[in-house]
Formats: sequence, C-alpha cells, structure tokens
Amino acid sequence: MPGIGAFISPGRSLEDAAERARKVDGLGYDSIFTTHIAGRDPFTVLTEFAHATGNVKLGTGVTPIFARTPVAMAQVAATLDEVSNGRMVLGLGISHKVTVENWYAGEISKPVSQMRAYAGVVRAILTGEAPPENEFFPTHFRFMGYSARPGLPIYVAALSPKMLQLAGEIADGVMLWLCCPDYIRDVVIPEVAKGREKAGKTMEDFDVVAAVPSALTDDRDAALGSFRQELVTYASLPFYRAMLESSGFADDIAAFDAGMAAGDVEKAKAGLSDRMLDSLAGIGDADQVRAGVQRYLDAGAISPCIGGIPRGNFDGAIDAVAELI
Repeated sequence: MPGIGAFISPGRSLEDAAERARKVDGLGYDSIFTTHIAGRDPFTVLTEFAHATGNVKLGTGVTPIFARTPVAMAQVAATLDEVSNGRMVLGLGISHKVTVENWYAGEISKPVSQMRAYAGVVRAILTGEAPPENEFFPTHFRFMGYSARPGLPIYVAALSPKMLQLAGEIADGVMLWLCCPDYIRDVVIPEVAKGREKAGKTMEDFDVVAAVPSALTDDRDAALGSFRQELVTYASLPFYRAMLESSGFADDIAAFDAGMAAGDVEKAKAGLSDRMLDSLAGIGDADQVRAGVQRYLDAGAISPCIGGIPRGNFDGAIDAVAELI
C-alpha cells in the first residue's frame, strides 16, 4: 500500500528542488507530488525529478483539467510515465472559477460532469480504447504506433461530497488539500466509499492523498503567521470555504470575512484560529511535526504528504517525518 510522501515545489531553484527530491527518495518516502500554479510547468519539473530519483512515485498534485486538452494530458502523462519507468501518477483537479476563466479562458459549468468526462477520455486514451462520447471534451484521438501503460493511475482532487463520490467511482485515488483529519474521517472516507460501491469496488487499493502542511521550527508563532498568510487565498475561494465551514470552522470563516469586509487583512488573518491551523498542519518541534502526520494516518489518509510552510525548516521536517516510514 502507499505510504508517506512529500509535496516538493521548485520555488526559486529547480536544481535545489531536484536535490530535495533525491533526498526524499533516499529516505524511503513513497511519493513526490508537485503543484500546478503560476510558475513552472509541473510535468517538466517532474521530469527533472525523475532523473534525480529512482523509486518514488511522481505525480501532479494537481494539474487543472482546463490547462490542457484531455489528449494533450494523456500524451504528457504517458511520456513522463515512460521517462520515469512507470512511476507517474496523474492528479487532476477542476480548479476554481477565477483561475479557469482568467488563466485558461475556460468555464466551470458542471464541475462533477466535466471531471467525469475529462477523466474518462484520458483513461480511454491511456488504455487504448475509443474515447467515450461526451458533451464537454469530444475527441476521436487514439495513440498510433505507441501504447501507454494501461494502469497509469489517475487521481481526482475533491472537496465536496459529490466530487468525492466521483473520485471513488472513477479514479484510483483522491487528492486532498486543507481537509483536516476529522473531515477525512467523517466525510471523505464515507463519500469515497459510496462511489466505490457504485462502481462495484471496495476501498482496497484506493489511495487517499492528504497534504499535511509542515514546519519544523522553534518559533511557532512565526510559522503560524506564515501559514495564515498562505490561507488568505484559500479562505476566499468558494470550494474551500464550503469545505472548511463543513469541517467545523464556520466561525473562523465568518471572522475572516469580517476582517476582509473592513479592508483589514491582518484582522482577517487573525480570524483564522490556532485551533484551525493546528488541525490542518504539523508545526513546531519534531514530535509536533510527526504528530501532525500521524493524525492524518489515524483518520484514514493512506498517503499523507508533507509540504513546506514558509519560515519553517522543511528539510528538517522531512528528516523528522522519515522516522514514521
């Protein structure tokens, strides 16, 4: 079964990130995921990681479906899978209205239906089948003179019950960001299980990847402040807001909104309580960092993956969490 992984983004230096990937691989981590934001292309980054490592799975965590057509997505995933000797994991996400419209000139109209259609086309191309007819991403593409690995895993990013059910039904795993352990235990696992049941499958061999923001530090207040700053964007996005409210943090979101309405970003950030931040992350000494990961494991996450928080010692956190492997 899968195990503990890490989110590694290039940051200022792709070379340094590749060296970190090499370290994670050497420590026995199971996987490395990289995000898709307004920076380097994640597949090219993962290609660099593939050359720097030999064992870890390599995945997008996640790439928006509107960034590439399903045909282009299948091609790049299959090629990277070949470059990495069968270690590719394709993580797909709907993203958000503001990103899809302003970056990709796309439209999120029926997110669950659009993800179902997109993933279905990608899966068919990878398995050498004719892409299914659909209203969103029609294509007749098939590989010619080339065959991809049919079992290349596809993971779906999900927050809401309906998307979680879809992930369980059509994907090999689900990818979670800012889902606290209680939400994973009480919502994610039951809803994914419904999707698995609909598809006639069990939870066996289904991966649950949960991001665990982590900071090894002797200055918890500074690290919590950095994490609060990072959460400003997410607390402003509808999908995350709804999930955080369902997780028991409605008061935090209300306090955040009050600060933003007053034009006071510092007040808004202060509304995000230590309780919420500590439920999401592992911040502090080595024991506190490991405890953050353990909470996710205990809640049902199959592959908790640590990620760095600014003003925290991420390499130290990697070393600390390696003791759980």
